[in-house]
Amino acid sequence: MKNKSVIVTMLLIMFVVLGCKIPKEFLGDLKADPNPMELKGGKITVNVEGTFPAKYFNKNMVLTVVPVLKSKTTGATLRGEPKVFQGEKVKGNNKTINFKQGGKYEQTAVFDYDPQFDQSELYMEATAQIKKKSITFEPVKVADGLITTANLLYNNPSEIGSKIIPDQFQKTIEQKEQAEIKFLIQQSDIRNSEMKNLVNLTNNIKNAKIDSNIVIKELNISSYASPDGGIELNEKLAGARENSTKKYVDAQIKKLKTQLDISANFTAQDWEGFKTLMESSNIQDKAVILNVLSMYSDPEQREKEIKNLSSAYTEIKESILPKLRRSKLTLTKEIVGKSDEQIAELLAKDPAQLSVEEMLYAATVNPNFEYKKRVYQKVIQYFPNDPRGYNNLGVIEYQLGNIDAANRNFTKALEIDKNNAVANFNKGSVLLAQGNVKDAETYLGNAGGVGNELNLTNGAVAIAKGDYKKAVSLYGNSNTNNAALAKILNKDYSGARNVLENIQTPDAKTYYLQSIVAARTNDTKELIKAATNTLNTDNSYKTKFLNDPEFAAFINDAAFSALFQ
Repeated sequence: MKNKSVIVTMLLIMFVVLGCKIPKEFLGDLKADPNPMELKGGKITVNVEGTFPAKYFNKNMVLTVVPVLKSKTTGATLRGEPKVFQGEKVKGNNKTINFKQGGKYEQTAVFDYDPQFDQSELYMEATAQIKKKSITFEPVKVADGLITTANLLYNNPSEIGSKIIPDQFQKTIEQKEQAEIKFLIQQSDIRNSEMKNLVNLTNNIKNAKIDSNIVIKELNISSYASPDGGIELNEKLAGARENSTKKYVDAQIKKLKTQLDISANFTAQDWEGFKTLMESSNIQDKAVILNVLSMYSDPEQREKEIKNLSSAYTEIKESILPKLRRSKLTLTKEIVGKSDEQIAELLAKDPAQLSVEEMLYAATVNPNFEYKKRVYQKVIQYFPNDPRGYNNLGVIEYQLGNIDAANRNFTKALEIDKNNAVANFNKGSVLLAQGNVKDAETYLGNAGGVGNELNLTNGAVAIAKGDYKKAVSLYGNSNTNNAALAKILNKDYSGARNVLENIQTPDAKTYYLQSIVAARTNDTKELIKAATNTLNTDNSYKTKFLNDPEFAAFINDAAFSALFQ
């Protein structure tokens, strides 16, 4: 009995000891995906998995695991959200692991991107506790390196667009001036009282002789007869009115001793003019008369039906038909604007003599950015309420790399016209270039109608947010570095290669992207070629090649490593 009691006691002691036993180490078979880690949408997200072996997880144990990102260059750390696991006898809401069977370890680590972690490692730090006893395990490294290829997004004006608001300057402005001569019923003689209607036309022709900025192009004479009366009579009458008008005008031109191209024509029965006057009249039976015009195309039938409306026809004879017995004269002239040289001279000596359109135009003539900048500053000075001055100056600042100055000018333009689509587009572009994706989207949402540039900029937004499929769609068939980057991130390496080969003016980033495509498709020969082109274009990429996990598998390749010696 005594021996039995001793055995029971020993078993109880062993149970207590075993029940309180903490594992010597954290799990060693952990696997991270992706490894190396990858930046996407401003986040570093890694899924870590492993297995708790049978009899590993004490029934009373609480295990807390914290993902820790460590910078290889600065030693800085980022601690992620902890995950807690518990044994079967622990009261709590954490994931429970069975002592006898073990279980699956799963944890997702998420970190906000910080450039100092471009070269980094991911460790899992674990602490186990059974009642009052605890132990901190040796950290386990689960991932090495961070792919930051998404950061190769170009934020310059060639890929994230900017647009000027164009001027409305016209070197020649066509103007038309009209005059009319009215005739009495069935007559074609020009009355003295009607001649005064041609004074302004005559003066315009006279002024053109002494003003080199006015060019008379043509004078057209269109003569008409009203629809009442037979067609044969009206043809003779309209033709006679044309002849008398042209004869009179020829005489006036001869007095001015000038040359002028005169064209003339006549309309026998002016039904179109009749319809126009009827539509604007207050005649009681107007709707009925207009219906007659639409129902009958034969002139005689039209006239007959209208005359049947006796009361209305009386009013028509008094207020409509006399206005149709006329010759209409149309003078076409061109106002010739200032020459480029004249505008440039005034801009330097007396800008106040220029219109806003002339100033804005002047900036487009000279390709020098500093010159354009000075012109737009003058636009702002003389026309401070025109948003184009600020907007266009912002574009030039952006082109010159002065992003903060560009941003201020676009803000000023929007203070004048908050709904201006182009200014909203430009504001969104510079915010994106500054890394402010959220606010950029707001402004780009107000930029509808600016053209395909909006798709390209929204494509850059999609890359920044990690939506690579959408970015590919937005870039469409464009051949740019950003379009190629979208395809690389979407794992369309054939498409990316095609885009890169068709870029008109490749730069170092173009060749670097080609290097990434070659590395991801395990094409060593193409990698050597692309890397050589990159370094020949910009040797500062040497350090990037050596530190970029994209090329980790090739760093010991003799031909590849020779490029960096």
